[in-house]
Amino acid sequence: MDKLLAIKVFMATAETGGFSAAARRLGVATSSVTRQVDALEQALGASLLNRSTRQVSLTEAGASYYQRAREILEALAEADASVADRGEEPVGVLRLCLPVEFGRRVIAPHLGTFLARHPALELDIDLSDRFDDLLDGRYDLTIRLGEPAPGDELVCRPLGRFERWLVASPAYLRQHPSLGEPRQLADHACLRFRYGQSARPWRLTQGEQCLELDTSGPLRSANADLLREAAIAGSGVALLADWLVREDVEAGRLQRLFADWTVSPGNASASINALYLPNHRGSRRVMAFVAFCEGLLAD
Repeated sequence: MDKLLAIKVFMATAETGGFSAAARRLGVATSSVTRQVDALEQALGASLLNRSTRQVSLTEAGASYYQRAREILEALAEADASVADRGEEPVGVLRLCLPVEFGRRVIAPHLGTFLARHPALELDIDLSDRFDDLLDGRYDLTIRLGEPAPGDELVCRPLGRFERWLVASPAYLRQHPSLGEPRQLADHACLRFRYGQSARPWRLTQGEQCLELDTSGPLRSANADLLREAAIAGSGVALLADWLVREDVEAGRLQRLFADWTVSPGNASASINALYLPNHRGSRRVMAFVAFCEGLLAD
C-alpha cells in the first residue's frame, strides 16, 4: 500500500462525503477509492469512516486522524514550496497579514496585476490591525504602518511613507467656524484613533513650531474607517491617513485642515514597513511581494 496515496484518498472521501464523490474529484474508479480506504483502516487497525448507503462520515478516530494528516500534508507542501521558492520564479503559497483598510483600499485593487505577473503564486491573506506574531509561523510577511514591532527577531523592510491629514466635513465647519488656527482644535469635537490604553496628543509641526494638543471628543475607535465615516457625517475633526481620505477630500465630502502643518498622533512614525523572519530573506515569494509593494507605493 502506498500510504501517502491512501491518506490523500481518505481525506478526499472525508471532504466530499462519499466514495463516488471522492473518485470524481480524484479522477479514479470508485472501487479504487474504497480499496485504498479499506487498506488504510486495516493498516491502522481502526475504523476511520462511518458508512451508510447515502454517505460516509468520520468516526472519532477518523476525525483525529484527518486533522493530523492534514497538518502533515500541509507541512509537506510547505517544505516542497520552500525548496522550489529558491528558484528563478516565485512559486507556492504566500501567507500575508495586512492592515484592514490599507489592505482593502491600497493593496487589494492591484492584486490581480501581481498574480498575473506571478502565475505560480497563490496568496493567502488575513486582514488585521493587530500586530500578529510572525514568530509562530502563521504568516510569511506582514505589513504594518508606523513603528515596526521591537526586537531583533524580524527583518524590517521600509516600503514607503504616508501622511496624516486633519479633516472635517463642510457641514461641521459651517456649524463650527472658530477653527482658524491649530490651537483651537483643543476646543473642538475630535474623533480619535485608539492606541491601546494610552492617549496620544495631536502633534502639529511647521518649521520650528511644534504644538502638542490634548484633544477630546465624542468618539474614539481602533477602526480608522469608522472615524472617516463619522467625520463625513459631520461628527467632528479626524486625524487620518492620506490614503484613506484623499478621495473624500477630492470629492468635497471632507475638507483638509492646516495643510501646511505636519500632523501626527504624538511621535508616531509615518513609515510603511514589511516585516518577515530572517529565514525568508532569500524567499522569492516574499521578495516578489516586497518589490511589488515598493513599486505600488512609489506610484
